[in-house]
Amino acid sequence: MRLLFDTHSFIWWVSAPNKLSPTVLAMCQDQANTLVLSVVSAWEIQIKSQLSKLRLNISLADIISNQQHNQLEILPINLTHILALDGLPMHHKDPFDRLLIAQANSEDAVLISHDAIFAQYPVNVQW
Repeated sequence: MRLLFDTHSFIWWVSAPNKLSPTVLAMCQDQANTLVLSVVSAWEIQIKSQLSKLRLNISLADIISNQQHNQLEILPINLTHILALDGLPMHHKDPFDRLLIAQANSEDAVLISHDAIFAQYPVNVQW
């Protein structure tokens, strides 16, 4: 199955996997699953890093490159994802979260997130 990381889940996966739930950790370690990082999350990480809201020990480019060597897929944003936003309820207005939900649904992926707001949306979320 395809596992689409929420931004915080990706950060924990690469820096503190013990913060992931045992279920999610096992799913991420299962080589039968495909780990996916959206450009949305890379964008959010870069913004937070530049605003000093997130401190990275190595560059984002190096983090992503290292993970790609471990078979991480990068999911671009495409028009299908943008148009899928139209059908989502407005439970909250975080554009990064909303686009991740739209991508998970469009790509038939499981969204890996600890964020409780996702339970209000029609998306397959796992924690």
